[in-house]
Amino acid sequence: MKTFRQSPQDPDFVQNPYAAYARARSEGPVLYWEDYNMLAAFDAATVQALLRDRRLGREIPADQRQPVPAHLADFHAVDQHSMLELEPPTHTRLRGLVLRAFTSRRIAGLAPEIEAVAAQLLADLPQGPFDLIPAFCTQLPVRIIARLLGVPEAMWPDLLRWSNAMVAIYQVGRTRAVEDAANQAAADFSDFLRGYVDQRRHDPRDDLITQLIAAEEAGEKLSTDALIGTCILLLNAGHEATVHALGNGVACALTHQTPLAAFQTDTIAATTEEILRYDPPLHVFERFAYEDIDLGGIPLEKGKKIALVLGAAGRDPAVYPDPDRFDPARPVKPHAAFGGGLHFCVGAPLARLEMQIGLRALFDHAPQLRLTEPPRYADSYHFHKLERLMVEI
Repeated sequence: MKTFRQSPQDPDFVQNPYAAYARARSEGPVLYWEDYNMLAAFDAATVQALLRDRRLGREIPADQRQPVPAHLADFHAVDQHSMLELEPPTHTRLRGLVLRAFTSRRIAGLAPEIEAVAAQLLADLPQGPFDLIPAFCTQLPVRIIARLLGVPEAMWPDLLRWSNAMVAIYQVGRTRAVEDAANQAAADFSDFLRGYVDQRRHDPRDDLITQLIAAEEAGEKLSTDALIGTCILLLNAGHEATVHALGNGVACALTHQTPLAAFQTDTIAATTEEILRYDPPLHVFERFAYEDIDLGGIPLEKGKKIALVLGAAGRDPAVYPDPDRFDPARPVKPHAAFGGGLHFCVGAPLARLEMQIGLRALFDHAPQLRLTEPPRYADSYHFHKLERLMVEI
């Protein structure tokens, strides 16, 4: 078995992980990633196959579960109800309940609201150099998910603060301070939602929280704790990836001097898919093996984890000719940016809609938008996001 040595916090890797991915793929495609102490898959075929392989999953095997540290009790109270960390039958029931409320019709019906929020944010943009991430990329998805859930839109700064603190716990190099902040955010977020859920039980509205309260699967409803955990997952996952997909997409478009023709009504869907393939916001998705698995002569032992490197799969030349070239006119092929299988991102239709509307609106509003400094990525692996995106109109 070959070994891959690459710190995910190496400055060069943070700015451009794709050269290292290509090196790993040429030696692999499955290698032992020494810095992660686990196997890792770097090619599209293996990543796509293992995303769908029911012999692997997200839920921690029973014999590996450890007592929850006291300082993470509130975080665990939320995380234990996250369908992202569960497998059937619990995952099936939770996802089924969410999909009954999170329908494609409801998502499509958000288009006018996304357009309105985008127009408001764009009208408020300054002319001089400014950071597009907080001014536009962050606010658009977090305001929309607040509206979808039915929580006051004016609370978006609190929602964002809680979400950022919780999501940071999944990044490489987390510290006790990061864990304490995540736990406090989980406690504050849960307290807020508990009161809000109680309100909605007595005063139903046309929002996702009300629909989740009413949703049933085989006569079974969500408990309050499961409902809170689901709402937090939808908010955290429902805006975090879109924020950084928008930021990465704008940086990519400006760096490559992408023509405005790529952001028109008939081309924006393909451009969005190319952005997600070329520079996705999430680069690694880990899974446990629930039985011994042979990966082309490389043994993945029961109970061990494997890192599925989504960011590398999108640059696989076996699937995408000239993969390091950003080409919005490229024929659209399936990619792994939203995962796959049982855990395929439930919010993918909303993320795509927000990206298509947001990017089209931005370049229509500011066709002369340009970078004022080279984009720099943050040390936040396995998220791949910009520290800031300084532009001017």
